Amino acid sequence: MMRNYKLSIGYDGTDFYGWQRQPEKRTIQGILEESLTKITRKKIHVIGAGRTDAGVHAQEQVASFKANLNLEDEELIRALNSVLPDEVRINSLKKIDMDFHARKMAKSKIYQYRVFNSPIISPFLQRYVLQWSSPLKVKLMKEAAPLFARKADFRAFSSSQLQNSVRKVMRSEIEKKGDEIIYTVEANGFLRYMVRTMVGTLFEIGRGKMQPDGIEEIFREKKRPLAGPTVPAKGLCLIKVNY
Repeated sequence: MMRNYKLSIGYDGTDFYGWQRQPEKRTIQGILEESLTKITRKKIHVIGAGRTDAGVHAQEQVASFKANLNLEDEELIRALNSVLPDEVRINSLKKIDMDFHARKMAKSKIYQYRVFNSPIISPFLQRYVLQWSSPLKVKLMKEAAPLFARKADFRAFSSSQLQNSVRKVMRSEIEKKGDEIIYTVEANGFLRYMVRTMVGTLFEIGRGKMQPDGIEEIFREKKRPLAGPTVPAKGLCLIKVNY
């Protein structure tokens, strides 16, 4: 009997070429499908809630796949975690309604970008945060972050050439914990490099190169050169997918 399975997956994306399967490249989707084939001896297609880019991490990515399996859920999750590389873990696995689709049914995704604002950083943080040695005007960054919360055309903050570049950002905020600056953003969808370019723009504000109201001009003009640079992938993590 064919069943639909929902997976929650966590991964360290440092040594992967992102989520999407690519020929001759190590990807999260590719590793998952290979592992499922090894266990079930069946070719299985895994659908992810979204495509994280190369080097981006996930605390809770969601995926789904359909298969006719004799294994109990507990057996399958145990078997998967025994063959997956250490950088990828299945947090949970369960059978779900046949019409569930990990990508199409996602209502919003929450990402965080972490910055360590200090000249010295622990080696245990290096893979997961962007180190920034120079001082940043965090108060201005906090003032600017909520200006991204809107339904608007975000093409200026992306390398994507999609015809429809309108997205709805419901939450956009910065908090500081010791030397760490954490940017949290929730939206109904994201364009390619959108979060990393928004963070790059906040960096320009934190460095005093732009004022918070400069964000309004970027939205008005819709020109990529007006926004900040795209910051490195390693500080970005998919925190949660909401359904």
